[in-house]
Amino acid sequence: MGSSFRALNAFPKAVKQVAGFQLHLIQQGMDADDWKPMSSIGVGVREIRIHVEGEHRIIYLAKFDEAVYVLHAFQKKTQKTTKKDIDIAKARLRDVIQNRARS
Repeated sequence: MGSSFRALNAFPKAVKQVAGFQLHLIQQGMDADDWKPMSSIGVGVREIRIHVEGEHRIIYLAKFDEAVYVLHAFQKKTQKTTKKDIDIAKARLRDVIQNRARS
């Protein structure tokens, strides 16, 4: 969703490899190796935590059969997820819900 694909592609190579593997696990119906629920964004939203070349995060929704929706991907530079990053993910979640309602 949004610029998430570009953000993932901008990650360093080692981070992209880990991210790709973790997303593959999710597509296969398994859990990522290191994740946490992000209920502050929405029901079913989770965050993959990647600890390679710094801290990177992928916020996603995988509760619908047709797709794993990557809502936001970013490098985390502080202990707490910023309001800006949460707001981006919330807006993209709203887009997913609206687009599914139209279909």
